[in-house]
Amino acid sequence: MKRLKTIFLGIPLLLLQACGTTPPLEARHQPSGLNTQFNSGQLSFSDYVADSRAMITKVRSGSNGAEMEKVLDGNAPFELKPAESCPKGHEKPYRRGVLLTHGLTDAPYSMHALATFFQENCFRVMAVLLPGHGTQPGDLLDVRWQEWAKAEAYGTDKLAAEVDEIYLSGFSTGGTLSVYQASRDNRVRGLFLFSPAFKVTPLAALANVHKIYSWLMPSAKWLSIMPDKALYRYESFPKNAAAQIYALTQEVQAQLHEHAVDIPVFTATSQDDTTVYTSATVDFMAHARHTSNKLVLYTVDTTKFPPDIPVEQVELVNSVFPEQKILSAAHTSTTLPLDDAYYGMMGEYSNCTHYYPDDIKKYDACNKNPAQDLQGELTEENLKAGTLRRLMVNPNFSTLKLSMKKFIDSLP
Repeated sequence: MKRLKTIFLGIPLLLLQACGTTPPLEARHQPSGLNTQFNSGQLSFSDYVADSRAMITKVRSGSNGAEMEKVLDGNAPFELKPAESCPKGHEKPYRRGVLLTHGLTDAPYSMHALATFFQENCFRVMAVLLPGHGTQPGDLLDVRWQEWAKAEAYGTDKLAAEVDEIYLSGFSTGGTLSVYQASRDNRVRGLFLFSPAFKVTPLAALANVHKIYSWLMPSAKWLSIMPDKALYRYESFPKNAAAQIYALTQEVQAQLHEHAVDIPVFTATSQDDTTVYTSATVDFMAHARHTSNKLVLYTVDTTKFPPDIPVEQVELVNSVFPEQKILSAAHTSTTLPLDDAYYGMMGEYSNCTHYYPDDIKKYDACNKNPAQDLQGELTEENLKAGTLRRLMVNPNFSTLKLSMKKFIDSLP
């Protein structure tokens, strides 16, 4: 049976069955010993950035000089300051600031385009690196979601020292962490969420059952063992990562059950998402209370509005572009523009891991002929249409920025 989903939703059997042909584990599938816990709480943000870059350099020392600069710039936390002409804070340097948080197995690279947008709109920008990320996949074997939450809380505190108004923005797991922090921190004034992970497959709760026997069969610690060709994301995926995102979503759902979100929320997500449950995101927005809320929903059917959200708070956006061979939006396609140099239509990287290792012929073809491939989410219908790359960029990114600008202008 082919894997139809590449992260923690997946085909549920992946959590329970052993693969018939398992690629061998390599050095990158072991913990580095440097990136499981968040230990930067006492550092200034600039020192935290420098410390993280040093850690990444040490772990990924096999990269050559030119590639190492790309690895560092795409995987390290970063910060941007708004133009001098932007409004100042009352007692702090800046009026508004935003903390950006990437997704599971991802890196801050996925937040770069959003960071530039926020900077251009007079936000002080900080972006964190979640523990276990940016180095090697083995660093996710022992990490706990509470360490991710520490990084989120740290970034929020550092931002609070410089801005009057704090906003949090996250992609996927980063969106979940943003909501977790906001539910505990009344300093947060609003949220920007992209493909947030509010619900994943319940079988993820069983992901760490492997600990009973994985001492004997180390590959049992992994949902997928991949080539890891990407510079700015892990392709291999350990079961512990699934267990941790499940535990985090359960914690957030418990908090939301007690206290609905009453600050402004902007959310963009795909109706065809095969990584997280879009229905849970729609339900979250239906229960969020602020009149400024906006849900941007990428869909193949722009006539079907979610029934429980005021129509004026929903923007349905077409996700099908036949002339560009785009069949639908994907979980991975929200935060970057079409011309992104790495993930774009003719970029350096093709997301083809759904063919590996079961169909190496298609995997190779998918990587070699990006101009000929279809792109979209890894739905059964899309996969039947032909060789498919998972879409990593947003053909509607320019209109997304316009929608975000309107939301910002409506903020109280």
